[in-house]
Amino acid sequence: MTVEMVLTLAILALAIVFFVTEWLRVDVVALCVVAALMLTGILTPTEALAGFSNTSVLTIGALFVVGEAVLQTGLAAMLSQRLLKVAGGSEVRLIAILMLAVAGFSSFISSTGTVAVLLPVAMVLARTLQLNPAKLMIPLAYGALLGGTLTLIGTPSNLIISDLLAEAGLRPLGFFSFTPLGAVLTGVGVLFMVLVGRRLLPNRPPKIDLRPIHTSQAVLEHYQLPGNLFHLRVRRQSECAGQTLSELCLRRDFGINVLEVQRPAPARRALPFARENGAPQPAKIVPEAGTRVEASDVLVVQGDGNAVAQAAARWNLGLQPVAAADEATLISDEAGIAEVIVAPRSSLEGQTLLETRFGSTFGLTVIGLSRPGIDRRLDLKTTALRPGDVLLVQGPWRNVRALKQRDSEVVVVGQPEALAGPPRRAKAPLAILVVIGMLVVMITGVLPVATTSVVAALALVLTGCLTIDEAYRAIDWRSIMLIAGMLPMSTALEKTALVNLAADLLVVNLGGLGPTVMLASLFLATVVFTQLLSNTATTVLVAPIALAAATTLGVQPQAFVMAVAIAASMAFATPVASPVNTLVMGAGGYRFGDYAKVGVPLVILTWVVSILVLPLLWGF
Repeated sequence: MTVEMVLTLAILALAIVFFVTEWLRVDVVALCVVAALMLTGILTPTEALAGFSNTSVLTIGALFVVGEAVLQTGLAAMLSQRLLKVAGGSEVRLIAILMLAVAGFSSFISSTGTVAVLLPVAMVLARTLQLNPAKLMIPLAYGALLGGTLTLIGTPSNLIISDLLAEAGLRPLGFFSFTPLGAVLTGVGVLFMVLVGRRLLPNRPPKIDLRPIHTSQAVLEHYQLPGNLFHLRVRRQSECAGQTLSELCLRRDFGINVLEVQRPAPARRALPFARENGAPQPAKIVPEAGTRVEASDVLVVQGDGNAVAQAAARWNLGLQPVAAADEATLISDEAGIAEVIVAPRSSLEGQTLLETRFGSTFGLTVIGLSRPGIDRRLDLKTTALRPGDVLLVQGPWRNVRALKQRDSEVVVVGQPEALAGPPRRAKAPLAILVVIGMLVVMITGVLPVATTSVVAALALVLTGCLTIDEAYRAIDWRSIMLIAGMLPMSTALEKTALVNLAADLLVVNLGGLGPTVMLASLFLATVVFTQLLSNTATTVLVAPIALAAATTLGVQPQAFVMAVAIAASMAFATPVASPVNTLVMGAGGYRFGDYAKVGVPLVILTWVVSILVLPLLWGF
């Protein structure tokens, strides 16, 4: 062992520790790896930074943009809802259709984005059919993971091993090279969940009430909002006249939320406003921090009655009774309410709503906060947020839709009004043409995958399917930094001869047992690592070893490296193995052991099937 070998292994070991413990964010860890490799002289700056120009990284970034356009134009939601309608009232059929639908979508777009789109649909179906959401959430996540094995672009791992083969002077994998084995594994996974897995899923009551909100009346009944809605009329002599809502500090000082500002129409300016029974109707203003209050305005507020009375006394406001029609204040064409879940690893975690500046950041007002396992409502001022917390937010629909894009922070659920109207539905035909064109070019191989994906992403921006700012927001920069930062580790392992050393050890100890045993060992090692690390990091580390082992044995390497890519997607056994597993944890009310109970048998099953099928597809 040389000094360079020891340093490389030490950097790798520390990276794994930080990945597993999550003491630092995964993208920060990856960047630390890059810095450490340069500082120790193991890699030159050019070698260490080469990951940021890698074609896999560029392709993955472009595909994030394509996936966002599919979501923004409503294609994913439209297709998923139509597919799920055929499930009828059968739990077995629903699980099968749900898994097949999410597998189909995730073979072309981000698995995380696919689950984020279908999770609310699955919750609606669970409520409609009176099923426990726990029976659907893990199948939803597992279907997305299996779908990643269907095409070249299904997951970053597939692209990485294709590039690895090309760099080794071998023919890269085609768009459908994964499809035969991926289709078999998807079918096996669906059958397992339908026949065995669904019986292993927990049947305990769900901890989070994600009841979808279909009508204003359902909102009012579920959250008892009529009891804490009030009108505050601004008197002419009131001190608050002429001040902005942020200057009034109603939320900070009294814990009450302004949901709407109703401004009477002057007689001479009555024409611009709608009329009812000949009387001019007041203008309804969606409140923002900079909205200036005028005399005679009526503030529709929500909060504790005593606190509202104190605010009225402090600012010399008239307290008026609530009209029966005030539910329209909460849900209308311009504004509405939605339930959102704090996502795993969200930057909101550990902070109160005041510390996050939620209202000014997202343009929405939080009017309710609940937590799994706790029946009482939590204090909006002092409660530190945790993953799985459910926020009831109110505000403009455009801000609800914008919040839906922040799936790394929160997941919008149970709100058809917010999800049924994507902002660019009219652009759906253009998006279909671009996506179909991209797939045709990728399938035929007329252009490289990286070129095709970048051109498709640019075309979607130029045709208005999404803006350039939305394209930037769509890219999961953590994933990009993770991939670009860990690719140099693969270079370091090869440069220091550690890859050859590991391959030689495998060949010495297992080579005499034949290539099938070697294949099984590589698959098993990869699938163990991927339960703790990301599938991308695992592939980057193990794939070069697989390639070197195949070279040492003198066999074709395609089956070996494909085993690594497939195994990296079999992240079924823990909730931290994949973002989609973590995403459904709160919605299904799962515990850590629930994933192992269902996932370990499925991992073993896919291991056996892969070892049997891979040699048939890619002979040694």
